[in-house]
Amino acid sequence: MTLLFRVLVAAVPIGFLTLICGFTTEGANQNAEIRGDVIVTAAPVYVPRAELRGHERFPKGAQLLLIHSGKAEPLIDGFAASADANVSFDAQTVLFAGKRNASDPWQIWELALNDRSVRRVITTAGDAERPLYLPGGRMVWAQRTAAGFQLQSAEDGHPMAAAPWNPTAGPGTLPLTYVGGNAFPADVLHDGRILFEAGYPLGQGAIPELYLVYADGSGVESVRCDHGRARWGGTQLGSGDVIFTHGTSLARFTSPMAHEEPVGAPQATFAGAIAETPSGAWLLSARTATDAHYVIRSWQPGSAQMQTVLAQSGMDLVEPVMVAPRNRPNRHPSGLHPWNYANLLALDARVSRDGALHGVPASVRLESQDAAGHAKTMGEAPVERDGSFFVQVPSDRPIRFALLDSKGEVLRQERGWFWIRSGEQRICVGCHAGPERAPENRVPQVLLRTTTPVDLTGKQSASVPSTTAGGLSR
Repeated sequence: MTLLFRVLVAAVPIGFLTLICGFTTEGANQNAEIRGDVIVTAAPVYVPRAELRGHERFPKGAQLLLIHSGKAEPLIDGFAASADANVSFDAQTVLFAGKRNASDPWQIWELALNDRSVRRVITTAGDAERPLYLPGGRMVWAQRTAAGFQLQSAEDGHPMAAAPWNPTAGPGTLPLTYVGGNAFPADVLHDGRILFEAGYPLGQGAIPELYLVYADGSGVESVRCDHGRARWGGTQLGSGDVIFTHGTSLARFTSPMAHEEPVGAPQATFAGAIAETPSGAWLLSARTATDAHYVIRSWQPGSAQMQTVLAQSGMDLVEPVMVAPRNRPNRHPSGLHPWNYANLLALDARVSRDGALHGVPASVRLESQDAAGHAKTMGEAPVERDGSFFVQVPSDRPIRFALLDSKGEVLRQERGWFWIRSGEQRICVGCHAGPERAPENRVPQVLLRTTTPVDLTGKQSASVPSTTAGGLSR
């Protein structure tokens, strides 16, 4: 959709709006032509992955620009800083993070594209960044807290198409992540799940990894379990593939594959999120060996070169977003209950991508964290001969499991933490088995013995040393 308005730019320095066309390393002398409008974030300094350390991505400020008919101009007037544009599904409005004054925290605002009116969507005490529209009249964003950036959800201020399917998933503000560290939203997938970035292992690691969670905070898991390389900036294409960056290369998750696949893009350093154009080309924020800053480039998958779309002297250009209608993701029907606990059934704790256990598991120990972040045991439950166990666990707080042998020695310990929402009833195929593995078609032995879970909610808890032995992770 082409915008029918132009934004006044008289107050903006001319040098800031200068287009730089052509880069000798690419053999291009003119900017690529893109059908439709594009919004980008321009900043004197962009610090990749700063959000995963709880730092500022734009330490010297930022401004949203509209690329319209091949020219760039400020999208929003009257703000000291603006970033993180997310276009609504009908392309009528834009969520963004903004500061009216330079000393203000980042807050969530919305721009109406027809008349350029701006309204504040939500007010918080700390920084609120990277807002994304959710179906059903809600949104998700990264909220700065004492525990780092955490995902939160609330109404976006528009009338809901239908009443909430489950009051435990709204209305009102709802935290979606419940572990320490930093979590930052990246995209909302076609199936309604939220793609987000966090350190690996989850809750305590430093390697950027991509995770998924439903819009009510349930079902958290890794997108894939071939961990090791830093990956961030995930975006889902119309095909369903998720494209992300390692920094100096691009890769994809595709449905048939249990591991990532490389993308043969030209050599460059990529800032992260991409935008897919109607022609199938990708808009990338990239920096080549001859660039001082990130530049917006267009690349047709399979071609040998990228073309320049927009470059500006002294500015990093990141986060390209197409201004066009898009398919509305599926609305997630929450299955949560108003309980203060959750149930978890493990079908076979012996199954793991980390290989066979060196011993036979006899019990499983649940650990959580106290107020100071120290690990403490919540109790133990027996593991059946087929590796199954059924437990009741505390909800909305960090937890992890350790498998023990008959002598109480740890056979395998989760490296990181995860959580289960209040009232969630979750089934795990195995421990770090990978989301692509299907369960065996049999009744687990624990359910043949009892359908009552072992209570591990912490009625009798004691502090235990924190350990990172073994290979379980999420």
